[in-house]
Amino acid sequence: MPQRIVITGIGLTSPIGDDLPALRKNLLEANGGVTTMTPRYMDEWPAGICTFPVGKHQSRKDARRGTRAGQVAIYCGREAILDAGIDLEAADRSRYGVFVGTTEHGNVETENEVAVIKEYDYDVKYWSHHHNPRSISNNPAGELCLNAGITGPHCCVGAACAAGNYGIIYGAHQLMLGEVDVAVAGGVSESIHTFGIFASFLAQNALAPVGDDPKRASRPFDVSRHGIVISEGGCLYILERLEDAKRRGAKIHAELLGWAVNTDATDFVLPNPERQAEAMRLAIRRAGLTPADIDIISAHATSTPEGDPKEVEAIRAVFGDAAPYVNAAKGYYGHAMGAAGALELAGNLPAFDDGMIHPAINITELDPKCALPGLVVNQAVKADRPIRTILNNSFGMLGINAVTVVGKYEE
Repeated sequence: MPQRIVITGIGLTSPIGDDLPALRKNLLEANGGVTTMTPRYMDEWPAGICTFPVGKHQSRKDARRGTRAGQVAIYCGREAILDAGIDLEAADRSRYGVFVGTTEHGNVETENEVAVIKEYDYDVKYWSHHHNPRSISNNPAGELCLNAGITGPHCCVGAACAAGNYGIIYGAHQLMLGEVDVAVAGGVSESIHTFGIFASFLAQNALAPVGDDPKRASRPFDVSRHGIVISEGGCLYILERLEDAKRRGAKIHAELLGWAVNTDATDFVLPNPERQAEAMRLAIRRAGLTPADIDIISAHATSTPEGDPKEVEAIRAVFGDAAPYVNAAKGYYGHAMGAAGALELAGNLPAFDDGMIHPAINITELDPKCALPGLVVNQAVKADRPIRTILNNSFGMLGINAVTVVGKYEE
C-alpha cells in the first residue's frame, strides 16, 4: 500500500454489546444474543435487536425526526470519535469525512408511511414531510455529519452484505487521495425494522425459523442450518494516515494492510467461490503477504445451505494446506447486513493483544462440506502463535465481494 492507514477509534452496537469490551466478552464466552420479534404482517421470527442508549448522543427531537439507521450511525460514530481521543470542538471538521456501508436504506421509512396512510384510506396528505430526508441513500452518513458538525464529504456505500468492509475501504481511499485527514468509516443496519426483508428471505427459503431456542437459530457450518437471522447493528472506525495518528499521539488498534473488491457477475443471489477466492488472493497480495501469513480468517458464514459451503470452497482454494484459525460471528447475533463485516472485524481485533480466538457457535454437527482444519468450534481457544494478521470476508447479493486484511500495528 502506498500509505499506511491505521484504526484509531472503534464505536459499535450489536445485540451482544454496545462497545468492544462487551462484544468481545460475549464472543469469547460463546454467549449468543438472538431473540424474537414479530414484523408487520408476519409471524414471530428470530432477530438480533440492539439496545444502545439512543439519547447518549442525540436529542429526543432529532431521534424522532431521523431514522433508526441514523441513530445507529450517530451512536457508533460518536463512540468511535471518543475512543480515538478526538476533541471535535477543536478539530477542523472540514477535513473529516463519513463513509457508511449500507445494505439498503429507505425501505423502513417507506413501509412506515404506507402503514400510516392506510389508516386514512391512503390519503397522502398524511404522508410525512420528513420522508424524503429519511429515505435518501446517504441518510445515515448525513445524520452523523449533522449531529457531529462534520463538514467534509459524506456518503453511504451500497454494497449489499459486503458494505461494512466496503465502507472501511472507501474511507481508506479518501485518506490516500488526500480528500480527508480523518475518515469515519464502516457500516450500519436497521434491517429488522422492515418487514420486506423478512418476507423476501422467507420467499427464498433462506430465513431461519424460531425453533426451540432463538439463540440457536443461526448456526453457520452446522449440517442442520436453515438460513439467515436478520439483525440490526453498526460499527464505525476512525481511520487515519499513520503519520497523522502518530503526530497526535493516538492509540492505534490495528493497521489496514490490504483489501480487494470484485464482482461475481454470475447470479443475483448465489455466490461464486472462484470470484471469492480471487478477492481473498488480491487482498493478501496487496497487503504484501502470502496465505501462510494469515493468522485468522473471519468468515462471512451466513448460515445458509448454499452460502457456507461455497465460502469454505473458496477458502480451501486460497489456503490449501495452510491452516489459519477460522471463526464466524453470525451465530451470536445473526446477520447484521450492512454492518456485518465491520462488526465481525471488530470482534477479532483484540486477538492481537490477548491471543484468543472466539469460536463459531451453535455447531452440533459440523457439515463435512464446511470442514476446515483451523475452524474454531463452540469454545474459544488460545492461539499457538502470536496473532499478527486477520483476513475479513464479506460477500453480498449481486455478487459483490469485499475482503480486508488487517494487521497488528508495528513500527
